[in-house]
Amino acid sequence: MDYQFKEIEQKWQQYWATNQTFKADSNSDKPKYYVLDMFPYPSGAGLHVGHPLGYIASDIFARYKRLKGFNVLHPMGYDSFGLPAEQYAIQTGQHPAITTETNIATYRRQLDQIGFSFDWSREVRTSDPGYYKWTQWIFMQLFNSWYNLETDRAEDITTLVEKFNASGSAEVKAVCDEDTRSFLPSDWANFSDEEKQEELLKYRLTYLKESTVNWCPALGTVLANDEVKDGFSERGGFPVEQKKMMQWSMRISAYAERLLQGLDTIDWPEPVKEMQRNWIGKSVGASVKFKIDTENSPLPTENYIEVFTTRVDTIFGVSFVVLAPEHELVQQLTTPAQQQIVDDYIAQTKKKSELDRMADTKTVSGAFTGSYVLNPVNGEKVQIWIADYVLAGYGTGAVMGVPSGDQRDWLFATHFNLPIIQILDAQQDVETQADATKEGKYINSGFINGLNYAAAVAFLNNWLEEQGVGKAKINYRMRDAIFGRQRYWGEPIPVYFKDGLPYLVKEEELPVVLPEIDKYLPTESGEPPLGRAADWKYNGEYEYELSTMPGWAGSSWYWYRYMDAQNDSEFASKEAVAYWKDVDLYIGGSEHATGHLLYSRFWNKFLKDLGYVTEEEPFKKLINQGMIQGRSNFVYRVVDAEGRGTNTLVSYGLRKDYKTIALHVDVNIVENDILNIEKFKAFRPEFENAEFILEGGKYICGVEVEKMSKSKFNVVNPDVLIEHYGADTLRMYEMFLGPLEQSKPWNTNGIEGVFKFLRKFWRLFHNEEWQFHVNDSVPTKAELKALHKIIKKVQDDIERFSFNTSVSSFMIAVNELTDLKCKNRQVLEDLVVVLSPYAPHICEELWSLLGNEHLSTTPYPTFNPAYLEENEFAYPISINGKMKMNLNLSLSLDESQVHEAVLADEQVQKHLEGKTPKKIIFVKGKIVNIVI
Repeated sequence: MDYQFKEIEQKWQQYWATNQTFKADSNSDKPKYYVLDMFPYPSGAGLHVGHPLGYIASDIFARYKRLKGFNVLHPMGYDSFGLPAEQYAIQTGQHPAITTETNIATYRRQLDQIGFSFDWSREVRTSDPGYYKWTQWIFMQLFNSWYNLETDRAEDITTLVEKFNASGSAEVKAVCDEDTRSFLPSDWANFSDEEKQEELLKYRLTYLKESTVNWCPALGTVLANDEVKDGFSERGGFPVEQKKMMQWSMRISAYAERLLQGLDTIDWPEPVKEMQRNWIGKSVGASVKFKIDTENSPLPTENYIEVFTTRVDTIFGVSFVVLAPEHELVQQLTTPAQQQIVDDYIAQTKKKSELDRMADTKTVSGAFTGSYVLNPVNGEKVQIWIADYVLAGYGTGAVMGVPSGDQRDWLFATHFNLPIIQILDAQQDVETQADATKEGKYINSGFINGLNYAAAVAFLNNWLEEQGVGKAKINYRMRDAIFGRQRYWGEPIPVYFKDGLPYLVKEEELPVVLPEIDKYLPTESGEPPLGRAADWKYNGEYEYELSTMPGWAGSSWYWYRYMDAQNDSEFASKEAVAYWKDVDLYIGGSEHATGHLLYSRFWNKFLKDLGYVTEEEPFKKLINQGMIQGRSNFVYRVVDAEGRGTNTLVSYGLRKDYKTIALHVDVNIVENDILNIEKFKAFRPEFENAEFILEGGKYICGVEVEKMSKSKFNVVNPDVLIEHYGADTLRMYEMFLGPLEQSKPWNTNGIEGVFKFLRKFWRLFHNEEWQFHVNDSVPTKAELKALHKIIKKVQDDIERFSFNTSVSSFMIAVNELTDLKCKNRQVLEDLVVVLSPYAPHICEELWSLLGNEHLSTTPYPTFNPAYLEENEFAYPISINGKMKMNLNLSLSLDESQVHEAVLADEQVQKHLEGKTPKKIIFVKGKIVNIVI
């Protein structure tokens, strides 16, 4: 029977599901290997052909590792909380859970029909209360922890209370808020419970604090930086403004140095590691206090503005100080004369996201507050400005402007006509400094003259600390992560409020389940949607937290739940965690570099600090799959002299004879760039009676590579391809498109070749009448050579994740074996095993026809290099330099034996025509040239 892929694939997908073929064993004696994909958000559109690329690669690797004797965990689930389902609920009134369930059913059907070897017994959904119970539990552990700088790890909050009881706050070294109180043990003992809770909140790893956020009024929620583009929400395109709100935050900054150092221990793409390094942004410098000049300001004399600088040696060149528009002192420092200017500038800044402000290096803007500070090293009065390039959350929200030493400061100073003070550059060598000092215009020369840069910095840091106006400091650009969204469809935060302070619910009361509400919009008074829940109070008395967790909460620990997905008493048992440890291979997009991948590392380190997990890093190796781009097709509409579209469409090759405009056309009604005109008329009814100007009786479409999207009609549904060619063809073709980590355009035109290859592979096992036919003959040297070439090639390719080159090699191997008329059972069985990670359905069927079972755990064939050793060589035989024929000769023959064998050959004698050779030129393994 010919290759019946539909029946074969349905049969084996059902077999795998029924027998739970890929269920991982957490107590196996085999070595473990954990392969993980970034789990998808189940959107309503389902999968297009770009989505499975990483899944196919990970599945090939997982199947290969099973063949290599590993106990493989390869799970799948759904990141099922998300804004799209909530937006749909707002529009339709349908509960997000219903939409999500429908979408998951579509994803599951599509994933199953591609033949992935997922262990579905471990499926997780972040929106399942049984799952987010443990997300809430982790939040509670963070709330009940602080970061001890002495031990360099998180500890239970009770150890901090013990320190306060024993010695007060003086000896506590912690990552905490800046406004912590200084107190003795006796003071702590006399604090009320409310005062103690207020103080502890300044140390907890998750805490409430007023923060500047990206507020989207139209969506009624806070957005993460990566959800905002050019001042508008990525979803919906609504205006976003900067706003101060009380928000839950997570003290990821406590882990800044460990997150930085950990990058050196993991096998990740260097661009991703560099993005995280830049995001963490470690800077070594000094903190400096500029005292506020009270002559023009109502502030008391002890107030100051603190700045962080990496070039403290340039402090003598400060000619202005800039505050972030959101800085807490701006309104107090703004004089009446400058009030309107400052207010207008702040309103303008609110329209920009922080990312936009950071990215804009060319625009110069700002406003003078009317107030001044005093330079601590010389007492000079310096103007205080505000500008949007300074961010409230980075450093202290203030910078010192040194126009003679910084390009941006120079642009700012020249734009606003501020002083530019020439200073000695301590980074120059001492002799150059001495020469420069003679000019007499470098005002700091008397202070650090003759010191090299390191000595100058050390001297100034000591001097500032002695004067009580500064000290050496390490700063990180990374800020604490906002951990709250004003949405409905997310994890409820397990907190209630008593006397205005947050308290955790009891652990046994988890999960705090999302309540039912009548609408999915904020309340009329501006509260988040959870404010609509009727009688939703803790113990019927206290208000719950109305914000929900952000999208990254559930994805920051999900790989541990896969280890022990059905556990009701722990997020994962110690035994399961001890066995699986960490993820060996993680495949997903680089767009998550400073989001999910950073937060996951943070939560992993925290869980290790508390002893719940064993590894410092969650993902040993990371691969970023490239994007599959769309291959768009176009038709060309003829326009008249006024530029109006007519009802005539001209084929691609004739378009230059007319004035035309290009229109996207659905790629699913185009085959090999030839338009199906009848389907096009149904697709665009306005062209039902159009005239089509054809080439050779066909309408040829134009082509362009673009991002795959519904708006460009270039989305290719894998369901259609599987219907026409089968899942094995789709799997192999996606790998064949190009290297996994590179972006490449989709082109359905080439898929036919892969399908023909699988038919040819199937044919190897059948006779001319399509009857299954193999034999037990002894394999020939040529057959063994072809087999062992592919065994080694595929093994090497998979180990280095070069899947596309394997597909080409399979085609070569099957061609060679076809030419050899190979029907040998031993050779063909091994070939089935080698191909099975790529095309599992056809290989399972052939394995079964061969009389075997359990293909997924059959040992991968052992490569024998002896079969690739060449014993013969087809020598090109030339006469007087002209190649006449090839002659197979043993490579073991010496020169005289080769001469004898060549001259004894009948074909050679015919070419010699009875003439006696003058000499024979022989190069072993290369050529024989007879001179006559």
